[in-house]
Amino acid sequence: MIVGTAGHIDHGKTTLVKALTGVDCDRLKEEKARGITLDLGYAYADEGRLGFVDVPGHERLVHNMLAGATGIDFVLLVVAADDGPMPQTREHLAIVDLLDLGRGAVALTKVDAVTPERRAAARTEVAALLAGTALEGAPLFEVSATRGEGAEVLHDHLLAEAGHLAVRAAAGGFRHAIDRCFTLQGVGLVVTGTAFSGRVAVGDAVVVTPPGFPARVRGIHAQDRSAQSGGAGERLALNLAGDFGKEDIARGIWVTAPALHAPIQRFHARLRVLGSEGAPLKHWTPVHVHLGASDILGRVALLEGDAAAPGEAMLAEIILEKPAGALWGDHFILRDQSATRTIGGGRVLDIFPPARHKRAAERLEYLRLLDQADPQPALAHALRRQRSGVSLDRYALNRNLAAEEAQALWRDMGLVVVEEAGGRSGFSPENWQALRGRLLEAARAEHARAPDMIGVERDRLRRLALPTLSRAAFDRLTFELLASNELAQSGSWLHLPEHRAVLAAADADLWRTLQPLLEAEPYGPPRVRDIARATGVAEETVRGLMKRVARVGQAYPVAHDHYFAAAAVADLAGRVAALCARDGTARASRLRDEIGGGRKVAIHILEFFDRVGYTRRVRDEHALRGESAERQWIL
Repeated sequence: MIVGTAGHIDHGKTTLVKALTGVDCDRLKEEKARGITLDLGYAYADEGRLGFVDVPGHERLVHNMLAGATGIDFVLLVVAADDGPMPQTREHLAIVDLLDLGRGAVALTKVDAVTPERRAAARTEVAALLAGTALEGAPLFEVSATRGEGAEVLHDHLLAEAGHLAVRAAAGGFRHAIDRCFTLQGVGLVVTGTAFSGRVAVGDAVVVTPPGFPARVRGIHAQDRSAQSGGAGERLALNLAGDFGKEDIARGIWVTAPALHAPIQRFHARLRVLGSEGAPLKHWTPVHVHLGASDILGRVALLEGDAAAPGEAMLAEIILEKPAGALWGDHFILRDQSATRTIGGGRVLDIFPPARHKRAAERLEYLRLLDQADPQPALAHALRRQRSGVSLDRYALNRNLAAEEAQALWRDMGLVVVEEAGGRSGFSPENWQALRGRLLEAARAEHARAPDMIGVERDRLRRLALPTLSRAAFDRLTFELLASNELAQSGSWLHLPEHRAVLAAADADLWRTLQPLLEAEPYGPPRVRDIARATGVAEETVRGLMKRVARVGQAYPVAHDHYFAAAAVADLAGRVAALCARDGTARASRLRDEIGGGRKVAIHILEFFDRVGYTRRVRDEHALRGESAERQWIL
């Protein structure tokens, strides 16, 4: 169990930790000279079962206190009996409350220096202070650290609490908030901090984020003892090997599993303004954001109004001046621009906020669902609203779900998962079925609009039916519809199985007028311009009609602007087959002799059969390709 101290300057926090562990946490020369704690101190007891983070109490060092409060399990609020609660006692307690640190105890120190009446008064003052906070009802222990009075009882209580503390789940990827960095001769770079989630082992690849430095774990100390691995809830010292130095590492940087490297400069959150604030928190207020062990300048953009009253909770966007690391559930503290007082704090909900419509009712509802511990309701809401799919990888990353957890969630929800170049997209069964229906309806509408078309080209159908759907999801959708025979494919055309290309009524009337001209000269029909001249119909009208007639299979474009009736093409295919059966191949001269007319027309006919795959050219001759689908189609 990691115990963090809290309380006003000179109330005996460091002395108390020394009485409990035998370790003096003031390691800096200036700390020893001035007799006050300036930075975080660390101590361990009972073979690592108890770890202590000793924080400074001075009002100008609250930023260091906040770095130390990151990841602690238990708060030890220290109040001197002679002074009673002081300003930093109240501010530290407010921070504890904002961080949702509900496990704790109070150490009433320096009891040897006051009268019994003052002790009783101090106890009353502390009880009043704790009322309505996360530590309301916390046990109080009277201690004289200098004389050792009460320290053993407090120590036994802490050990008992450690025994009752549930082992912090090691689920999710590894995250380690750095609060200290140094080098050791013969060892190299060492970073210390608290592991927020996951596990790490010697030899593991990690990333120093936000900078993005790849590294390897060369050694581990967990709870001040050498170890091969460490995990969530432990104080860890990691010996890292990588292409970076101590000067590249600052307090507030993280060591994470490579998959969790996702630097951000904005996130959506639930925040609460302290009730002690004298005025509402206004939209776009500049603040110090304490996130993990970092202290970053930023601004608050309120999402549910233009101001948040003292004591009010509200959804907000936090905008940071530089990249940081954060995930769902991380707590943060807001201090004013001059870093003299704590304003409020909250919990990270979404590290991937949208660029637009941040205040939309649907977005706010999604954030309220994200505020729940269960990941399913928010994902279900997103699936209902985002018809083109939800990025499951981003959702899992935001919630720091391990691969097995994420897959179990998707399986339990019955999601359709589509593998894409940028990750996986998810669709609810209802949404996926609706997409299938929209695709089929678009195909049906296109058949009605252009009945002479064999079908719809794949890309056009995607633009018509589901323009925002990814290509991978559309391909998966069409694959399923083709497999279930709800959709059919002819060449590059997609169409409903029952659809057959037919001419529109006006086209059919005109075709009945022109068709006899082609049938009168089956092996040498007139070209488009000749038909136009003979009938008085505009050449472009004839050309457009012949293209549509060809699409429905009643004529074929043997050469440019030269269409043959379907019956003539079938007859010619039979004649070519007979020539090949007799001579092995067909030549233009022999076909000319068969049908009469010029050799040029015979060449065009044979080249047409080559193009459609009925024959293949062998030097100056043409051979049948075999019983292909194209041959059967021609015959």
